[in-house]
Amino acid sequence: MSNSEHRLGVSETNLVRRNLKLEPSDTASLQAAIDEIDRLYGLDSVSFNDNKRMLYLAYDASRICLDCVEEILDKYAIEISHGWWTRFKENHYRFVDQNVKDNAKQEPWSCHQSPQGGRGKKK
Repeated sequence: MSNSEHRLGVSETNLVRRNLKLEPSDTASLQAAIDEIDRLYGLDSVSFNDNKRMLYLAYDASRICLDCVEEILDKYAIEISHGWWTRFKENHYRFVDQNVKDNAKQEPWSCHQSPQGGRGKKK
């Protein structure tokens, strides 16, 4: 665990980092989309590298998922790269996001817990 501060709604345990390559698009639309993404509850950080056309995200996968981000990008007519590697990563990200969300709902358990009511020593 790191001691760094996270935004409200972000748990270090469920924090994931995502890199998405974007197709060329209008700069104003892209900035508007990034601003809207930045307001999502559960998002830790968002940035864009114009030279590489990469969108970098860090978010709590128990609260939001890649689909939430893609909805905003679609709203501003910004497309994710159509390359096979980007599509492969997207599918992997969706799988991991769903696992994090499912695991966050589960109650932790341990096989080393003492049974309810306690057991005394047998004599």
